[in-house]
Amino acid sequence: MTDTLDIKITKIAASRLAETDFSNLPFGKVFADHMFMADYADGEWKNFEILPYGPISLSPAISALHYGQSFFEGIKAYKHADGKVSIFRPDKNAIRFNKSADRLCMPQLPEELFVQTIAALVDIDREWIPGKANHALYIRPFMFATDPYLGVTPSATYKYMVLIGPVGPYFSKPLRVKVETHYTRAAEGGMGYAKAAGNYGASMLPARKAAEEGFDQLIWTDAKEHKYIEEMGAANAMFLLDGVLVTAEAKDTILDGVTRDTVIALAKDWGIPVEERKVSVAELVEGAKNGKLTDAFGAGTAATIASVASISYDSEEYFLSDPATREFSKKVLTTLDDIKYGRSEDTHGWNYMV
Repeated sequence: MTDTLDIKITKIAASRLAETDFSNLPFGKVFADHMFMADYADGEWKNFEILPYGPISLSPAISALHYGQSFFEGIKAYKHADGKVSIFRPDKNAIRFNKSADRLCMPQLPEELFVQTIAALVDIDREWIPGKANHALYIRPFMFATDPYLGVTPSATYKYMVLIGPVGPYFSKPLRVKVETHYTRAAEGGMGYAKAAGNYGASMLPARKAAEEGFDQLIWTDAKEHKYIEEMGAANAMFLLDGVLVTAEAKDTILDGVTRDTVIALAKDWGIPVEERKVSVAELVEGAKNGKLTDAFGAGTAATIASVASISYDSEEYFLSDPATREFSKKVLTTLDDIKYGRSEDTHGWNYMV
């Protein structure tokens, strides 16, 4: 519950709900009425506040702008048929939030505080949660350094914020993906496992080049040899190979995705073998050729379950089975939706009710 947290609340004078077109929700461009903000200084978090969404004043010298101490999370809240609201697995995001903070030499945020601040904000703007299928309230918690100092050293002050907004489906069709063998997303010893802003900045040029070639997403490969599958641009990459769910192990180059973890848990519930291991590009191509690769998809909070229609490697495109006929990923998506929207029993306790 959120009643244990002392939050200053300033509500918007007039809601923007009535002027919002819920039939047109481009991802990440529509924001609810309010946002959350808190400051870190003198070794503690303070100034908890929910206020109207809008610009904030910052020094142009803050170290986040110059040295990249900035990271974020992505979560979703769902409206149930009875009007109740659930946030999906925010406790997992709280853990990963602090892993990112640690890697970027930034302060920890108590997990309970993380969940409570998000729940408080969602509660105030619960009317912004779409009631339509495949729609949700996207939640973006983030932290950045605020010292106005041009020196390469960890900041002493930080700001933690949460933005929320209604969203529809992230992808509108099955994906054409390209295996990237030149550019690198993450290297061993780096910060690939953190949701650092810089990771996404570095991915934009290769993603744009792939889009210019007609592809929807990249599949990143390892930095050393470009022989092993890592993850997709907007999601963890998962495959059903010869009846086994296979995905790269979540080590220091792989984001420990919440949806990834959820899919693995469901597969184990259903008795499907799971292997978290190195997956070679050669193994994937061979599976596409001999029919053993029966399912391929991206798993992520924004993407949910994004079917892969084809995989391109070394100028050759390998087309997979019609996503509409794939039993596993269809079952995962249906099961996840039923849990998130409150249509079936949440036996794992994944829904945090607001």
